[in-house]
Amino acid sequence: MQKNPLSHRMASKTIQLVDASGNPVTGKEVAIHQTNHKFLFGCGIFDVIPIANRNVPEDRLAYLEQKLDLFLEVFNFATLPFYWGMFEPEQGKPRTKELQVAARWLKERNIAVKGHPLCWHTATVPWLLDLSNEDILKAQFARIERDVTDFKGLIEMWDVINEVVIMPIFDKYDNGITRISKDLGRVGIIKEMFAKTRESNPGATLLLNDFNTSINYEILIDGCLNAGIPIDAIGIQSHQHQGYWGREKLEEVLERFSHFGLPIHFTENTLTSGHLMPADIEDLNDYQIPEWPSTPEFEERQAREVEEMYSILFQHPLVEAITAWNFSDEGAWLGAPAGLVRTDNTPKPAYDVLKQRIKGDWSTQVTTRTDENGRVSFEGFLGEYELVCGGTKVTFKIEKEGEPEPLTFN
Repeated sequence: MQKNPLSHRMASKTIQLVDASGNPVTGKEVAIHQTNHKFLFGCGIFDVIPIANRNVPEDRLAYLEQKLDLFLEVFNFATLPFYWGMFEPEQGKPRTKELQVAARWLKERNIAVKGHPLCWHTATVPWLLDLSNEDILKAQFARIERDVTDFKGLIEMWDVINEVVIMPIFDKYDNGITRISKDLGRVGIIKEMFAKTRESNPGATLLLNDFNTSINYEILIDGCLNAGIPIDAIGIQSHQHQGYWGREKLEEVLERFSHFGLPIHFTENTLTSGHLMPADIEDLNDYQIPEWPSTPEFEERQAREVEEMYSILFQHPLVEAITAWNFSDEGAWLGAPAGLVRTDNTPKPAYDVLKQRIKGDWSTQVTTRTDENGRVSFEGFLGEYELVCGGTKVTFKIEKEGEPEPLTFN
């Protein structure tokens, strides 16, 4: 008998229903519905900031609310922007309250939130250049301590440091973070940033994140682990503006980065529904064109690629999260039609495919009856559930195999 390739995503569950006196509730129909996945299906969803803060015109607000409703129908994970240059454009005046409101809005809707990133040489604050390297490091530490502490309880996952493979040799423009990374070295700056973040929130999930999937990233991770740096998950960016990696490359990347035995997050995934960026472009940022349309033909291609990529990743036992970098074509990075919905908020085929997978094929819905002991047993995907029997509703989780869980019905 062939093994279920998703068996590691599931567990058997036995629930016993009892009344207020402790007697089994027998022969009753129960409906069991999965309400959330343990696996993190996410998007970069920066539009939640103006929605949550209600600081946009009414017509614009209605448009954004429609977009967020589509997001909430499918996803359970969101990335919010903490690019230092955007978060604190004026020194000493961070956008803390605004982002707290957005994070709280997501949390209230059962959406897990990640902050991205705490340390990065790109999009950092220009005023670091006025400081000595010693003071740049102090400012970076202070930034981490302030923001991680201020968002404790709202954001429990962080991309701690971004794109360190190229950080010390980044030469497009001068910046304070590249300066201190040259002093500290790659492993050194990672160690410092992880230590400060861990100190500020010991329970947070901390990621190292990079677009570079070459052996250089492997060597860097190996160096970090040998130095005792407690990386909780490996972040892999997969911006595929120049074409889908395909099954072969995807499985090869998974095999190489699985050797560390750490959870893997695909943190920034892009598959376009337009023409592909020319292959000779080395830095994706160098491709700037006035218009990059989404077309029906390429939308079908995007849907096929999304379906295959997500299926491969969901089957892999170490992958714990996938984030589509742009939910919508509106404002997508580099102007690419990389969203799952169009600029008018109509869903693309890729959105429909993911909705069917996440809410259909990879979701558990059961209708059954309690036996003579008041028990129901079933196998379901790991995550959160509600059970309805008569007019009573209770919630529970499937986390692993275990003893029957008693649920009391009045």
